[in-house]
Formats: sequence, structure tokens, C-alpha cells
Amino acid sequence: MPANCTSLKKKELTTGSKPSDATSKSERSAADALAPIGMGATDTTGRLLASIFRSGPLAPVFEQSLDVASGGVLLGLPGLLSMGLLTHTDCFALPPGYYRLDSIFLLLAFMALARVKTIESLRYCPPGEWGKLLGLDRIPEARTLREKVRSLVRDGQAEQWSGTLSREWMAMFPESTGVLYIDGHVRVYNGSQTELPRHYVARQQLCLRATTDYWVNAMDGQPFFMVNKAVDPGLLKVLEHEIVPRLARDLPVQPGLFAQEESSSPRFTLVFDREGYSPDFMARMRKQNIACLTYNKHPGKDWPEEEFQPRQVPLISGQTVEMLLAERGTMIGKKLWVREFRKLSKTGHQTSIVSTDYSRALTGSAAAMFARWCQENFFRYMREHYNLDRLADYSTAEIPESTKVVNPQYREVDGEVKKHAARLARKQCECNAIVLCDDIEPEKVAEYELKKATLQEEVDDLARTVEDLKACRKGTPRHVQFADLPEEDRFRMLGMQSKYFIDTIKLVAYRAETVLVSIARKTMNRLDDARSLVRSLYTMETDLFPDYERNTLVVQLHQPANRCSAETMLNIIYELNTTRTVFPGTNLRLVYKLVT
Repeated sequence: MPANCTSLKKKELTTGSKPSDATSKSERSAADALAPIGMGATDTTGRLLASIFRSGPLAPVFEQSLDVASGGVLLGLPGLLSMGLLTHTDCFALPPGYYRLDSIFLLLAFMALARVKTIESLRYCPPGEWGKLLGLDRIPEARTLREKVRSLVRDGQAEQWSGTLSREWMAMFPESTGVLYIDGHVRVYNGSQTELPRHYVARQQLCLRATTDYWVNAMDGQPFFMVNKAVDPGLLKVLEHEIVPRLARDLPVQPGLFAQEESSSPRFTLVFDREGYSPDFMARMRKQNIACLTYNKHPGKDWPEEEFQPRQVPLISGQTVEMLLAERGTMIGKKLWVREFRKLSKTGHQTSIVSTDYSRALTGSAAAMFARWCQENFFRYMREHYNLDRLADYSTAEIPESTKVVNPQYREVDGEVKKHAARLARKQCECNAIVLCDDIEPEKVAEYELKKATLQEEVDDLARTVEDLKACRKGTPRHVQFADLPEEDRFRMLGMQSKYFIDTIKLVAYRAETVLVSIARKTMNRLDDARSLVRSLYTMETDLFPDYERNTLVVQLHQPANRCSAETMLNIIYELNTTRTVFPGTNLRLVYKLVT
């Protein structure tokens, strides 16, 4: 709320009255238990008409209700709609029935905001209370909701919808598309439906069966899209063959870059970790006027500390930090001239970074590289709060037979080479450790020579074995097509259509939550607490007062834990009311208020 907001304006955002015909939670609970056709299914006539005569779906109808559980999720509705939750949904269709398409989308989005992490978790939520948030008597049960999700994604619409929203987000925030972070997220699979290939999971330091998702995020961590790979070809191939072509097609044209060939500024900059370090790849991207920013795999010797100068680096969070930076021009791979800059830490360690963006300021490049933690924070937050790694269903799909996979024979021979090479190294150390240090007596010399000769013979045998295995490995193709795999080595990929759909709704919810977080931070001293506050608002009980004469739906929130949070809530309420959001399927404009 603006600083000059009058007390009259604050009074408009608060209310102390309540209609006499509003139902309490106890009254609604008793009525739900007495419903003749199931818990909370109080709209008997509407459900029978939809079931027998296929007359549905019905428009939402709100009732006067007090203390509706998790009613705070309605605070996220303006953000959800602004981020495209219900746009471009004409590619989806439900068979005639009681529930509207937009009600299903809103329910899944509200579940994400309220941290109901799986559809199965709805079995333990009061269906009637959740129905009140959607203008229904109750929400569908878990089994019905799963069936509707499967029906919605049966023809592959989810990936198309996700791509359309990604393009809209890029067009909506063109200033955030200049620098893009690309990183792989290993999603562990613990089920028994298929035997997925093993991947190294850094956060658990184990090789586990998993699939890899490659994410594209903005500098502030906001997600754009994800590419799933059941058979991981590596970051470089995914970048060059899938991510870069998609970005070149979907990204909005940056101002001042109409003549890309003559411009010294790149179209956009890709930031990735050491896995993507490749002078050849960076040179090919440079020809397309796409810059790369990554860690230097071969930094060489440390630079003199006298070269490092303190620089003020502005971070994406708005803070400014001081870094000791130095810069040179470097030739990498004997083929590409790049900018190399290094950051000197307090312990004397030098972090070497190379860039093909020759126009960006040194401090800007440093800020872009060292803000990669935003993407890591996004992964951690989504795993913890949105259950990002959770399967949406237990379906599997066939892998295209032309897919290149690691040859099982090559993997087996390579494992033997590594095992025997390690054994050879140990034997060589053991052999070299035997030294005759005592007096040269015939008995000791004979014992030394016998032991040395025995170990040397073992070393020679192991060396010949390693050479034979290496020759065998060299003659074995490293990759084969999936069609050429033996039957016992074949596997199926996890079904992704339902997950694309659910994950896209989670991304919309995350972006909507970020909108509220940005509003909350305007009046908060401890900025890191903003997400915690917003999460608490989502689970707050609210009162709902529809007025069909004035076409308004008053959402009355309860007081938070302290006065500081109340001031922040008033500011959020003020900003949301200015959007004049209408609840989908009705003419009711949402009016948020704080109870007094």
C-alpha cells in the first residue's frame, strides 16, 4: 500500500461485519456428513442431472461461509490468472459431466499453493471445504481427479500447452531472457515399473536409477521450460539440438539487436557449469551470435594477486557486493579467443570463468555467473514445497528405437579395464615399495630377489591383461541404437504427459507465489521471510461472502500472528484489489479484506 494511504482506505480493506445466514464450519461439516450420495455431495439435483442427462458442467455458485479451511489460496488467484493458468486451454477437453474444465485447473493450482503435494493426499482433505473455494458442493475424489487428468493429457496436449505458456512468459518478461541458466536435474526413480539407467546423484553422492530433466531459468530463478531425457545424451547435445533451437525460435527479439550480424551484443547468453565446457560448441554458438558463460576447465597457473582489483558487483536480489576480479583475453582449444576473468576468494582460491560475450561489463558477467545459485535454490525449493520429483502417475512409454544408448558390452569391458587398472596400480606400488636396505647378505638378497621377481611377474601379467582389455574396449562400439539392445537390457521410459501437465501447473503456481512475494517484500525488513509469510497466508482460514446483486465475492482473511505481518497483508490486499479479478465462470469480482 502506498505510504500516503489514508485511514479511510485502510478501513475499506478491513471489515468487522458478517451476514447472519453465513454457515459455520461445524454446520457445513454436519451437512456434508448427511449428504445422501456421498460425503459433501449436497448438490444432489445437479449431480443427477449431470450423470443421467449429461447436462453439466454447472457454473460455480458461492455460499456465505465462515472459516473456510485453506481459503487463503484465493489470494493467489490473480497471480495464477495473470501467469496464464486458464489461457490456451482450448486444446483440452473433458467429457460432459459435473465438473468444469477451469474448476479442475484451479483445484490443481490451489493444491500446489496449499502444499497438497499429491492427488492421493486429497483423500485426507475435507472435500466440502475445498469445494467452497471453487463454488462447488465438493471437489472430485482422488480417483476421479486422476482419471480426469489422464483424460486431459491423452493426446499430448500438455507439452503443447507448456510450450505456449513458456513463450508467453518470455514475451511477458523480455528483460529476463538476456541471460539464461541451463542445468540438469537428476530425478531419482525408486519404483519397479522399469529399470532406468543409473545416474550420479550429487546431492546423495550415489549412482541411482533416475531420469534427467534439463531446466531453463532466468537470472532470478524463474522457470521457463524443461526438457526430459530418459536416456541422457549429455548437456552439450541437449543444448545444441533441443534447447538452443527452441530458444532461438521462441525468445523475443531484444531491443537494439535488429541487425544481429553487425551487432556486437549477443542475442542471449547461456550460462552453464563445467559439463558444458567445449571450445568447439562455444565457437559454433558464437557464429549464431549466442554467447556462452561457463567455468574454465583448464585454468592453468594462478594469476598474480596484484592483477585483482575490488569491484562493486550488483546482484539480481538488488544487493551490491565487493569482489576481487581480474580479466584477460585467452585462447582456448587453439581455436577460440574468449574473455577470461577470475574471482579471488579470501582463502586465495581463484575461480576461472570464460565468456564469449565481449560487450558485457566485467561486473555484469560476474553477477551473471555467480547468480547460478538462484537456479539451485529453485530446484531445492520446488523439491521441498512443490514435490517436483514426484511422479504424476505410474505409466511408462516406449523409447524410440533410434535412440542412442550406451552399449552394455562396452560398459562391462570398461568396468573390467578400470578394475584391473586399479589392481595393477596397487601391485606396482607394492613392488616399488620393496627395497633392500640391510646389509647385502646372500640369504637376504635371495629372499629379496624372489619376492621382487614374484611381484614383478604379477605386475607384468596384469599389464598384459589391461592391454588386452583396452584393445577389446577399443573394438567395442560405445553407443548402439536402442533397437540393437538385447531383450534383457531393454527398458521403458517413465510416462511424461501427466507430469508435464502437473509440473506446468506447479510452475504457474510458483510464479504466482513469486508475485505475492515481491509485493510482500515492499513492506518487510527481513526479505528472506517473505516466502514463509506467503506460505502461511495460503493455509489461512477465510470467510466468503458472495453478493450477486453487486457482483462481488468478498474474501475476508483472518488476522496473522503479529502486527508487522498484518501491515504486509494490507499491502498485499490493496495491490490485489487493484487487479479487479473476476472469478472464472462467474461475474463475481474478488474483493479481499482483513477481518477486524
